[in-house]
Amino acid sequence: MRDLYSNLDAVAALAPAVQSAAAQGAAIDLITGKGVCFVVNTGAIVSSGDFGVTLQESDDGSTSWTDVAAAEIQTNAPATLAAASTYRLGYLGHKRYVRLSLTKAGGTSIAAGAVAIRDPLTRPVA
Repeated sequence: MRDLYSNLDAVAALAPAVQSAAAQGAAIDLITGKGVCFVVNTGAIVSSGDFGVTLQESDDGSTSWTDVAAAEIQTNAPATLAAASTYRLGYLGHKRYVRLSLTKAGGTSIAAGAVAIRDPLTRPVA
């Protein structure tokens, strides 16, 4: 049976919006999961918007956020995100909380949003 639906948990990681500045997504708690992959969707870019994306991690989900080491991120995202594209970022680290971080190097804005897909410990997902 092809039942991926019952075996994955998806939560909002970055609300879809026109982003005109750097932004951090929601803290994703990994206590109930084996791993997480973020799926980023982009839309229109205005005035050569130069945005990138990375991951940050924390022990408590509210303070001491640090960038995840490159060796602990699996990604197909380029340094500068393209319009109307989809990218994946997988987290290989060991902290309890992780979040998406949208960075801005120049330009005006980008339409972007993301979802975190967790591999839950308990299945099926309710």
